[in-house]
Amino acid sequence: MSETSDFNHLWRLRNDTSGQTQARVLIRVFVRPGQLESSVRFYEALQGLKADGGFPFPEAGLRLAMVGAFLLIEGTDEALAPFKSTTGTLLVDDVQPYYDKLVAAGAEIVFPLQVVPTGAAFNAVHPDGTVVEYVHHRPDPQGL
Repeated sequence: MSETSDFNHLWRLRNDTSGQTQARVLIRVFVRPGQLESSVRFYEALQGLKADGGFPFPEAGLRLAMVGAFLLIEGTDEALAPFKSTTGTLLVDDVQPYYDKLVAAGAEIVFPLQVVPTGAAFNAVHPDGTVVEYVHHRPDPQGL
C-alpha cells in the first residue's frame, strides 16, 4: 500500500496515547527474521491502511510494527518464545489504573510494570488464564 517504513528505528504516527479514549486491541502476529517488511505490506493491503508505528526491541532480539489491528513481532524462535504466551496487547491511555485494578483483583503479574521502548508496559494473567500485555505510549527523549 505504501513505501516500506524503517523498522530498525523507533517511529510512530501517534507517540502519546494519554489522550486516547478507548483501548486499541492489537492481535499479535509472530514472524520469522527477515519477514517483517513483507508481513507489513500484507497487513497494510488487507486492511487498506498504512503501518502507524515500528521499532526495534534489541534487548529482546525483536523488531515490531503496528498495522491497524495487528502487532507484528519479528524474531527468531528463541527470541519470540517468551512472548508467545501473551494473547494480545491493549494499547491504553495509561497503564497504571489497569495495573492497580488487576493487582487489587489478585491477577498474576508476569511481566512487571516497567519502562519499555515506547513508554510503559506490563503483562498480567487474567482469572480465566488469558495473558494480556498492557502498554501506553509516550514520547521518547528525542520526542519520537
